[in-house]
Amino acid sequence: MSAKKAYKIYTKGGDKGETSLLNGTRVPKCHIRIEAYGTTDELKSYMPLIALNQKSDYITEKISIIQECLFRIEALLASDDEETNATLPQIKDSDVVFLETEIDKMNEHLPPLHNFVMPGGSIASVHAHVARCICRRAERIIIRLNQEEAVFPLIIPYFNRLSDYLFVLARMLCYEDAKCVEALWKTK
Repeated sequence: MSAKKAYKIYTKGGDKGETSLLNGTRVPKCHIRIEAYGTTDELKSYMPLIALNQKSDYITEKISIIQECLFRIEALLASDDEETNATLPQIKDSDVVFLETEIDKMNEHLPPLHNFVMPGGSIASVHAHVARCICRRAERIIIRLNQEEAVFPLIIPYFNRLSDYLFVLARMLCYEDAKCVEALWKTK
């Protein structure tokens, strides 16, 4: 019986500050493409905090769907090669429509908004607001990357819609929590 070879988590390949894209191209770890998929990874890793701090299986399921889509986006951002990108799982118009549909469903149950919302209210709501901020940061980095090198066309609209989804989700999580009061920002 042969022994299974252990997988090493460290390769030492990045010890000089470089990493490889999916097609093997070496770039500095501070490259904007690495910033783009690294911040996407941060968002994907943060999303479960929303799910863990609320009680709805429905929301947990939706967050799982979003995480899977963020994985696909990370892969697309981790390649600067159209040939490699063509072999990767893609995001589709239906992924953006999914977010729009969920936003509309939640908005049907929320009071109209006439002021800016102060993040707060409940733990789950706050986590959704922080995720929204990470999402907006990722979006800004991806837009900068797109000015230098074209990114898959649906990535920017997806992030724009995802931040809207997270904002409405934060409101809904507060609204559904009997102890939560949505704090509105009033200029005077």
